[in-house]
Formats: sequence, structure tokens, C-alpha cells
Amino acid sequence: MTRHLVLALALVATLAAGAAFAEETAMHHAKGEFDVQVTPKELDGPAADPSFSRLALAKTLRGDLEGTGAGQMLAAGGPDSGAGAYVAIERITGKLDGKEGSFALMHNGTMDASGYHLDVTVVPGSGTGELQGISGTFTILIEGGKHSYDFAYQLP
Repeated sequence: MTRHLVLALALVATLAAGAAFAEETAMHHAKGEFDVQVTPKELDGPAADPSFSRLALAKTLRGDLEGTGAGQMLAAGGPDSGAGAYVAIERITGKLDGKEGSFALMHNGTMDASGYHLDVTVVPGSGTGELQGISGTFTILIEGGKHSYDFAYQLP
């Protein structure tokens, strides 16, 4: 009987720990809209290829994530050719779910006749303030010329 009680208590403790872990690591979603300003910048050095472009990014985010973004983008190809690619790094600073801080996003995007594909992820270890340890995927949606986001994230 004592052995069954010990096993039952161990099972309850294991389930409780698992539930606490699942709650701690649950994926959260933040949704909203943003405006972005893209400003051409000069390329220099070996990257000064006329088929490349360098752009500064400035964003204002509204919704579940409120704040600003600032970054740099490098691109090849583009709308004139109907195909292209870009990479970018940007720092988002603001408030997410009542927590203040910043984190960096890494962009990787391609486009062709079939449409566009974007991967935007949080740079590991880039979180500051109350957003330290953040991870996640930032989905950018573009409809009717308007930008919105769905940010799936985890905080420790």
C-alpha cells in the first residue's frame, strides 16, 4: 500500500512539474500592424555592386507589441526584375505583454513570380530588459499595401 502511495505521489509531482513547464514555455502570440519607412543608403567596398541595394529600416509597431524598429537591409534584384532576395537585421524596442525591453530580428526573404517567402526570427541572446531570453518567429503579412504581424514568441 505504501509503495502505491509513493508511486501515486511521484506521478502527481511529475504531472504538476510537466504542467508548470508547459505553462512556462507556452507559445504566446502578439498581433498588430506596423508602418515601415525604407531609405536607400550607399553601398561601399566590395559590396558596391549595382545589382545590390542597401536600405535603412524604420518601423512603428502598434497592437500587442508597441514600439519602434530600426535596422539595415541588403537586397539583390527587386520588383523591376520580378525576382529578388533580401537579408536584414533590426532592433525592436518597446513593450510586449506589459514587459519592456528590446530584441533583434533577423530577416531572410525571397520573391519571384509565385510570390514571396519571408523568415523572420528573434536573434538568440538579443533580448534586453524584461524581454531577456525571448525567442520566436515574427510573421509579416502584407495585404492591400498594409503591413501587419503575428509574433509567436516565448519568454523564460
